[in-house]
Amino acid sequence: MSNINDQFMAEAIALSFEGMRLGEGGPFGAVIVKEGKIIAKGYNQVISSNDPTAHAEVVAIRHACQVLQNFDLKGCELYTSCEPCPMCLGAIYWARLDKIYYGNSKIDAAKIGFDDNFIYQELERSIDKRQLPMMQIMSEEAFKAFQEWADKQDKIPY
Repeated sequence: MSNINDQFMAEAIALSFEGMRLGEGGPFGAVIVKEGKIIAKGYNQVISSNDPTAHAEVVAIRHACQVLQNFDLKGCELYTSCEPCPMCLGAIYWARLDKIYYGNSKIDAAKIGFDDNFIYQELERSIDKRQLPMMQIMSEEAFKAFQEWADKQDKIPY
């Protein structure tokens, strides 16, 4: 290995093989590093958990948050065997990770059947033009919870 980053990426890649070979999900692995040490690992567990959100990055984020007992992962870096999908990228931003290192590209993933391009295209469309119908209902009732949150004195912002 040429440097420490390569060691962390090698671990993410090893996890991609492990989860796939165990039949738990696709060939994706991830590790989260803080202060030069791996604090969490994850591989894709979509199949074994019957959970479409159990992507390697999300699994690793969940583990890291438990280890640190915090929902904020500032000061941490993610090493993932593949460029994150839109869902994972959203989770990474919400977790406030400092940096992402990735191996395979989303183009590489599409070549083996993991094509997220349609999600990117859907996000660009207006709500009324998306394939999945969306209809806003009971907005006044729903907004009451937002108003209560806005007024809540003891909230923990995130």
